[in-house]
Amino acid sequence: MIATITLNPAIDIRYNLPVLHLDDVNRVTAVDKTAGGKGLNVSRVLSQLGVKVTCTGFLGGKSGEWIAGQLQNYNLINHFVEIRGETRFCLAIESKEGHTEILEQGPEISENEREEFLKNFDTILESNNYIVGSGSLPYGIGSDFYRDLIEKTKQKGKYFLLDSSGESLAQGVKGKPFLIKPNREEFCKLIGLNQLSIEDMILHAREICQKGTQYVLLSLGKEGAILISENVTLQAIIPTLTDVHQVGSGDSMLAGFAFAHSKGYSIEAILKWSCACGISNAASERTGSVELTKVQHYFNLIKVKELTGGDYGGKYSLF
Repeated sequence: MIATITLNPAIDIRYNLPVLHLDDVNRVTAVDKTAGGKGLNVSRVLSQLGVKVTCTGFLGGKSGEWIAGQLQNYNLINHFVEIRGETRFCLAIESKEGHTEILEQGPEISENEREEFLKNFDTILESNNYIVGSGSLPYGIGSDFYRDLIEKTKQKGKYFLLDSSGESLAQGVKGKPFLIKPNREEFCKLIGLNQLSIEDMILHAREICQKGTQYVLLSLGKEGAILISENVTLQAIIPTLTDVHQVGSGDSMLAGFAFAHSKGYSIEAILKWSCACGISNAASERTGSVELTKVQHYFNLIKVKELTGGDYGGKYSLF
């Protein structure tokens, strides 16, 4: 089984507008309302792939009750810890000007609620081989929280896949998770530089792997993805989409990786599954949503090539 962690979930609302007018009334053409937070996006995709998923994190108030109801609709196992605060709302606006997000910070977590989560997590570890931790941390949770969960997971001989950013990602890497999945911006911040070439990203990712993280999955949007381990570097070349809905695609990639690895597929197939799920979400109008037939279709279109760079000190080239 696979468990997902969403420490700061939200009700995600996406508005589609032909044009976004500032200082004026805007009437939407379409609305999508989902149980959000990166971990819950991962959960929905895994469920759509036929996986039994346990979900945990913090839920509170009427918003939390609504999300709990959505978990039932997707046949997800609810192990969220109930809190006194109100679960947040997050708004995404899609228009011809681009993609705009307005994100609430979320509730503050008390020490008692934190301790309750840790007890709950110990129980979840007993029956789940894969733990996927995704997203931001709420108030009251220290930046080293993922690191502590990673270390607990490793002590049990299980896999922890981390998708976070900023200080929580930096601290999480110190715990040596099985995988991290940063995008280009998140990875540059992790390294402490404003901009990195693909070659430099690979070199830095290999250094992370040499320190104990087994895989770094670099999500590069329309440019596909690169999967780095200590011994191999693979590039996924993906087909071009004309209409792309980017929200949730990285989460869908992570779900695809966890699914394929749990099935024992080859590393090349795992990378293709990851990208195929990301593309299927990008082609969907719903956040954190894939269709298995489309995933299989995109899987067959993706090309995976191994990158070589001599002693990894020079330019990379394709075999």
